[in-house]
Amino acid sequence: MREFFAQIATANTGDDLEAIVQKALGKSGFMEFARFDLGAVLKKEANGQGPNSLHMVIGNPLIMKELVKRVPDAGSYAPVTLLIDERPDGVHLSYTSMTSLLAAYGNDDALKVARDLDSKLERLIAEAAS
Repeated sequence: MREFFAQIATANTGDDLEAIVQKALGKSGFMEFARFDLGAVLKKEANGQGPNSLHMVIGNPLIMKELVKRVPDAGSYAPVTLLIDERPDGVHLSYTSMTSLLAAYGNDDALKVARDLDSKLERLIAEAAS
């Protein structure tokens, strides 16, 4: 991530920025910003036993830019979070819905971008679950 942000800092134009981001994206159109192994923390107090739980922060800076241009507060919601965790009834995938977070702002353009983002995230989840 340090190298990625250093490259972003050198971008002089929107085209430069887009080229840098496109190289960093995975086939899903997202990149991973951070991951937190919550399962490792949970297992510390349970003698190494317990469920696996992984909290990931993923997104696409180009989509984030489009959201923030329309609704500045979107910067506090993007990138989105994804939780993959084991429960007694199986593995669960949970995520932040950008559409639900931005609905209160009433900006149709932002909601269009948010719906597209949510659709991409849902496709990624469906692919991971199959």
